Amino acid sequence: MYEITPQHDFLVGIDSDGCAFDTMELKHKECFIHNTVNFYNLQAISKFAREAAEFVNLYSKSRGINRFPALIETLEWLQKRTDVAARGVTVEIPTSLVRWVQEETKLGNPTLQAKIEETGDEDLQQALAWSERVNETVAAIVRGVPPFPFVRESLKKLQGRADMLVCSATPNEALKAEWTEHHLDQYVEAICGQESGSKKETLANAAKYPQDHVLMIGDAPGDYRAAEANNCLFFPINPGAEEASWKNFYEEGINRFLQSNFAGGYQEQLLKEFDEYLPENPPWSVST
Repeated sequence: MYEITPQHDFLVGIDSDGCAFDTMELKHKECFIHNTVNFYNLQAISKFAREAAEFVNLYSKSRGINRFPALIETLEWLQKRTDVAARGVTVEIPTSLVRWVQEETKLGNPTLQAKIEETGDEDLQQALAWSERVNETVAAIVRGVPPFPFVRESLKKLQGRADMLVCSATPNEALKAEWTEHHLDQYVEAICGQESGSKKETLANAAKYPQDHVLMIGDAPGDYRAAEANNCLFFPINPGAEEASWKNFYEEGINRFLQSNFAGGYQEQLLKEFDEYLPENPPWSVST
């Protein structure tokens, strides 16, 4: 876990994909999904696989979770989907991958590689090959995607008043490339991706700051859970309404946070609106 040395009285954690940058749709639809279909032999049900992966990663309350739990959840939805059963397709979920996800906190390629060296497990080798190919595809395709409007302005407004950390489940290398490409890295103390630990672990740095002086900015329920676990405030970037969310943060949220007028009614209203954006259940029929 990254250990911050406080320079200011406030700390702000910022998620990256889908929050600071409009890269979620591009990465999942152009980089993740076709690799998932290929590596997990889902060609016969590719339409349903795409819908399940998009639901998990973009359009449900699982949005933004680490790629390995997301892969498992995608396969779980396919197992339950009646349309898949009607095609006579059997979807397998690697038990060793499930076990590794349950036991490991730093869910990234380095720790997966270490587990493979320890066990020689073929299913884990497959998961690593899939993840590495996803990274290669992201590196080849994702470029020239600027931050959402009011992201840069918000970071500038916070500069000199708050310490800032990128707090993401994306691999560090991709994060550094994106934040450096758009010259946003100058505003943050550190860029903490999946190799640094979970978002919950990164936000444990909140213990070094006064009560209600730490804020997480995110676009997914998992971001809120990480903030809640560390007694942090949370500002949601609502999926599909990102520009309006950042404008609200820049014009009102920052001032409320720095003036200790964020907790309470303002926070509760933000969370109420956020909860309405993403469903728990998919729009298709599942077996029970």
